[in-house]
Amino acid sequence: MAHNEYYSDDGELDREQCPRCGDTVLADHEDRKHCGKCGYTEWK
Repeated sequence: MAHNEYYSDDGELDREQCPRCGDTVLADHEDRKHCGKCGYTEWK
């Protein structure tokens, strides 16, 4: 996914940011949301 697909037409971030890092977005997998930087995981 291209970086510009993280943002809506009005410039707002469409993805959930990592609660630990704050500067990265969580990858949305089928069974979890995951931060590749710190390893934070939320299971669905």
